[in-house]
Amino acid sequence: MSSHRFLVVIEQDEDGKYIASVPSLPGCHTQADNLIDLEKRIQEAIKLYLNENGDVIMAAEKFIGIHQVEVQA
Repeated sequence: MSSHRFLVVIEQDEDGKYIASVPSLPGCHTQADNLIDLEKRIQEAIKLYLNENGDVIMAAEKFIGIHQVEVQA
């Protein structure tokens, strides 16, 4: 079994739920009430995605950063 690393984006919605998505795997996302459960669920979601989609071409990902911008309109 091979090992892969994925960048995961984690956000929190207005109800306090945590949402994780994997930008390099379109449609691969999950949610949970806490970060511990979210970690388990996103690993399961990634495994399921890889099992259903076969070999995924792994592009080299380089994390640059996240920036939040406030705009007054």
